[in-house]
Amino acid sequence: MEENNITPGEEKRAASTDSGSLSFVEQFVKEDLEAGKNGGRLQTRFPPEPNGYIHIGHAKAICMDFGAAEKFGGTCNLRFDDTNPTKENTEYVENIMSDIKWLGFHWENVYYASDYFEKLWDFAVWLIKKGLAYVDEQTSEQIAQQKGTPTQAGVASPFRDRPIEENLRLFLHMNTPEAVEGSMVLRAKLDMANPNMHFRDPIIYRIIQIPHHRTGTKWHCYPMYDFAHGQSDYFEGVTHSICTLEFVPHRPLYDKFVDLLREYVKEKKANGDDMSSFNADVIDEKYDGTRQIEFNRLNLTYTVMSKRKLKALVDEGLVNGWDDPRMPTVCGMRRRGYSSHSIRNFINSIGYTKFDALNDYALLEASVRDDLNKKACRVSAVLDPVKLVITNYPEDKTEEMLAVNNPENEADGTHTIAFGRELWIERDDFMEVAEKKFQRLAPGKEVRLKNAYIIKCDEEHPCDKDAEGRVTTIYATYDPETRSGMPGADRKIKGKTLHWVSCSHCLEAEVRLYDRLFSIENPGADERDFRELLNPDSLKVLKHCYVEDYLKQKQAGDFLQFQRIGYFTPDLDSTPDHLVFNKTVGLKDTWRK
Repeated sequence: MEENNITPGEEKRAASTDSGSLSFVEQFVKEDLEAGKNGGRLQTRFPPEPNGYIHIGHAKAICMDFGAAEKFGGTCNLRFDDTNPTKENTEYVENIMSDIKWLGFHWENVYYASDYFEKLWDFAVWLIKKGLAYVDEQTSEQIAQQKGTPTQAGVASPFRDRPIEENLRLFLHMNTPEAVEGSMVLRAKLDMANPNMHFRDPIIYRIIQIPHHRTGTKWHCYPMYDFAHGQSDYFEGVTHSICTLEFVPHRPLYDKFVDLLREYVKEKKANGDDMSSFNADVIDEKYDGTRQIEFNRLNLTYTVMSKRKLKALVDEGLVNGWDDPRMPTVCGMRRRGYSSHSIRNFINSIGYTKFDALNDYALLEASVRDDLNKKACRVSAVLDPVKLVITNYPEDKTEEMLAVNNPENEADGTHTIAFGRELWIERDDFMEVAEKKFQRLAPGKEVRLKNAYIIKCDEEHPCDKDAEGRVTTIYATYDPETRSGMPGADRKIKGKTLHWVSCSHCLEAEVRLYDRLFSIENPGADERDFRELLNPDSLKVLKHCYVEDYLKQKQAGDFLQFQRIGYFTPDLDSTPDHLVFNKTVGLKDTWRK
């Protein structure tokens, strides 16, 4: 592993930053602005590769890239690093843009690395002419072997000193339909003995004979990420490149390529060429260059953040798409019922440091639970139903009971729920032979029905059972003087308050209960195949649940609390004729128990 090039000052600053102040990243930005760097201008960017859907780890970068720009009055652009057409497509582009908007952020401009393919090509040609790049016809395995180790110098390629004219001819051939993938690459001629392995003549162009999602078949030779990334920042005038810690060893190469680009621009300007599209109009006077700042990645227990592994889960049908509610993708969390505010609060709570850590998934769920408590509409749903008959209630009578939508927010108002002689209640809320501490429905015991009456279970004939001994119907009587809101409603009883729905005024629904995607805490660090570590109980589907008919009008993205059960949201599959709800999170953290 290469040395983490963090200065003592950076480390001290990162360690001393507390959650109530600016993060160390924001402190660097603040200092640069106060020093007047880049003319007092702040410009960040979020640069995803459109080769998959973004996950909560990307959301952490989004919150900093866009958040810092908002906090200090700067701008943040969205730039797609689309330099590898084998993995990229417009579906990913569109989804990334949708997820950023859902998180509550707005970009100033949208750019693509492919916007700069012509400029990058011309720059690469200049490097060849200056003797700073050459075409290598070795295999990738040979090149890797010759690079050496961090403590042992690399061996020069036999093609390192081939004539400039031949390099130019071969480079032009690389960008033709006849060029064979893997037959040759363009490498920068830097330093094969440099302790930073990235400097050992890095590959900067390779042949890819696959149409690009934006440029079609115009190009057959594409720049590598390390070659395109810093130059794209330069073309756009980015002042702060905020990225994760794995880019620390890339930083010197980033700076090296930008320095060479500056020389190229300076030379071209001296020759009278128009270089305004290269940001040359501000380079000398206002642009001090890009400052790269690295922070720790976001890692969560019981999941993986590798886009390669997440894509494999999707492609192999181990999950139901990128937006499967078990996935750590932003769209998956959205479909599960997480609020964008809860995700941002969670990211803010764990902060930004220079030290990698594994964050407990329970912390994210606590943030979701806290936010939804303020937003979710309280409704009744019975997931494991058993029939309750109130024997002294009129058979032909129906009452409308008033239900408060959210006790945390009076402005959310109320709705009504129908009450009648026959109700559905949870099977767990009844015991024929009850333990002493059992405070729900049992022979001779009283409970209150939420928003309705106090009822008492019949002692002589509490229930009916089927041939297998399973309870099918429970019998009780009600006290008509104890309706919620009436003077007798405050009568004290030992039993709990139970939720219910009317058998005649409810809707059948499918409910999907989600749990941890993986069965072990840190699957990313386990040597076994990650597929072997999947939690077989990560999804349970309940087919015959009942919900109050008020839920028919709810749509995907609405926040609901199924009283006494947890937080839920309608799924994208839900229709008025087939209601489907996803469990977002329980009312309490029961995982550790």
